[in-house]
Amino acid sequence: MAYAVAEDGTRLFYETTGDGTPLLFIHEFAGDHRSWEPQLRHFSDRYRCLSYAARGYEPSDVPDSLDRYSQATAVSDAVAVLDAAGADRAHIVGVSMGGFTALHLGMQHPDRVRSLVVGGCGYGSQPEKQAGFREECEAIALAFESEGAAQVAKRYAVGPARVQFQNKDPRGWAEFASMLAEHSSTGSALTMRGVQKSRPSLYDLRDQLGAMEPPTLIIAGDEDEGCLEPDLMLKRTIPTAGLVLVPRTGHTVNLEEPEQFNRAVDEFLSRVENQAWRRRDPRSLVASTTGMR
Repeated sequence: MAYAVAEDGTRLFYETTGDGTPLLFIHEFAGDHRSWEPQLRHFSDRYRCLSYAARGYEPSDVPDSLDRYSQATAVSDAVAVLDAAGADRAHIVGVSMGGFTALHLGMQHPDRVRSLVVGGCGYGSQPEKQAGFREECEAIALAFESEGAAQVAKRYAVGPARVQFQNKDPRGWAEFASMLAEHSSTGSALTMRGVQKSRPSLYDLRDQLGAMEPPTLIIAGDEDEGCLEPDLMLKRTIPTAGLVLVPRTGHTVNLEEPEQFNRAVDEFLSRVENQAWRRRDPRSLVASTTGMR
């Protein structure tokens, strides 16, 4: 078993498979390093695929202090994994919580990033929804502490943006729900408070996002209501961004529609590698619908 060591000494379990340009996968709150299996199978014949368990997710360490969990720590942990794997620069793929980390990597460490794929990202970012999102995060953290992950998973896995996965692929969804039930209750509660609840709104980072240079692909399910408006904002703000909407799909986009997800990422990475993914043409940003006035 391979471990990276974070700045504060926390050990982060990671796996590597395949050869070629490094491709780092960063999982969502309800997932872990195992959540990327459909992508690892697909991409490992052409890329050196790296996946890791975030702090608080076994077999990585589970620190028991809230001050060791934050968005900034999640970013430095991702860099620690790249360092341990000897990857100077990598394509970065993140979903949900991992998508936030991917964006922050692009803003803070562009020298480590070849490109970004950001899936199902944006929950709680809209200014009018921040307070309600943070209240919900606290309620979820309390539930993990009082009931434990096995009980919380029964409700969390059938949220309004998860039932799409359950309806399409009951066996795949059951595997996802089973993995969620195995998570550390302590790690989940602290991650919910320190990372999810406390992270800055993407809307407050529009200046930094607008200055981002790495090629960026945003992917969202069209029934993932918490992400649609933020993802449109990201598309309009990041000058190198493209947006893919996957129809009749919820939050767990890489597992719910792995073929569509992989195909979109495949095409994007190919264009990046061939230097064919460029900044948005500024002529498309004029206020006029037709450009005739």
